[in-house]
Amino acid sequence: MAVPKRRMSRSNTRSRRANWKAAPVTVSACSQCRSPKLPHAACGVCGTYKGRQILDV
Repeated sequence: MAVPKRRMSRSNTRSRRANWKAAPVTVSACSQCRSPKLPHAACGVCGTYKGRQILDV
């Protein structure tokens, strides 16, 4: 396994970690009730998925 020969400086470490950003959650509108929901998931308000009633809400 490769081992670093020299210690990485603080600025190099911080500039590498500067790209560790949290992505915002993608939200789409429900086709039936237009409430926000996660994509590829059943709507929690009306219980539909792809135009079909899935959940009894």
